[in-house]
Amino acid sequence: MTSNTTERRSAILLIYTGGTIGMKEDPQVGALVPFDFSQILAEVPELAKFAYRIDSYTFDPLIDSSDVEPSIWISLAGLIEDRYDDYDGFVILHGTDTMAYSASTLSFMIEGLTKPVIFTGSQLPIGIPRTDGKENLISAVEIAAAKDSEGHALVPEVCICFDNVLIRGNRSKKINSDHFRAFRSENLPPLAEAGISIRYNEALIRKPQRWDARPVFHKELDTRVSILKIHPGITPEVVRNILCGPGTRAIIIETYGAGNAPSKEWFLSIVREASRMGKVILNVTQCMGGSVNMDIYATGKSLKAAGVSNGYDSTTESALGKLFHLLARCSSAEDVKTALETNLRGEISK
Repeated sequence: MTSNTTERRSAILLIYTGGTIGMKEDPQVGALVPFDFSQILAEVPELAKFAYRIDSYTFDPLIDSSDVEPSIWISLAGLIEDRYDDYDGFVILHGTDTMAYSASTLSFMIEGLTKPVIFTGSQLPIGIPRTDGKENLISAVEIAAAKDSEGHALVPEVCICFDNVLIRGNRSKKINSDHFRAFRSENLPPLAEAGISIRYNEALIRKPQRWDARPVFHKELDTRVSILKIHPGITPEVVRNILCGPGTRAIIIETYGAGNAPSKEWFLSIVREASRMGKVILNVTQCMGGSVNMDIYATGKSLKAAGVSNGYDSTTESALGKLFHLLARCSSAEDVKTALETNLRGEISK
């Protein structure tokens, strides 16, 4: 479907958490400082041509994306919940370093979403002549306001809009710190692409079961999760400390290829020990694209037999957010494992 029209008086809430996009140069001192988002139409006058109602909310203090913590996600979910009935869509301006983590986790925190929640940002400040921030913001706002002929949101999902591409938030990964195309979704095509018009891939966009139902906001997170990246030369001490440590309830193992890890008995023995301790262990691939399949090779089969769950084609960012969400909701490790292998928000191809 191609959309090149605007909606009358759609209302958008612009949420600025921090990040490069909200910076401009202070002519007096020559340093980059945040600008006042209540004056967004003065900074990006192109937005006025849409005739939307655009309100803004700025986090205080602003958050550098490298300092993003789960409390920020809880605040975001709470803000959207409080303002949900007042707006047609939400645009979250966020630093790029942890944007994929934030978009992934928020997708699990909001169940039954009926309105767009679009993350965007930029590689260059919006006040710099060659900035990518204006285009990213304009596209994000237009997508957040877009509706079909029945008045329903075209993209009722948590997404990232960056460099003319809209991708599902829990499929996203930051892949470049220098280029404008900072994010990719290797295992799912874009939900929309912006050119002369915005072309939506309707077949991929998830729709709610009921448009008239209010979403459920899950604002509890259990962050007792560690990540173990398999690498040549990894030692038993490192593996044991991460898998069996007393501070963790779940571990994401980033494995080789289709889900392979060392076949040495010491490694499998530690995995089995962690499983017996009630730890949830999730297998995701280190590869940018592709999927875990623990039924192909002997090492994968051994992990499966040891109690490791299949992460399929989940990104690490999505797996982390999903575990934070499930550990807070599920009463047992078995319930968590069952939900991990279930496609909850379009995060895995299953």
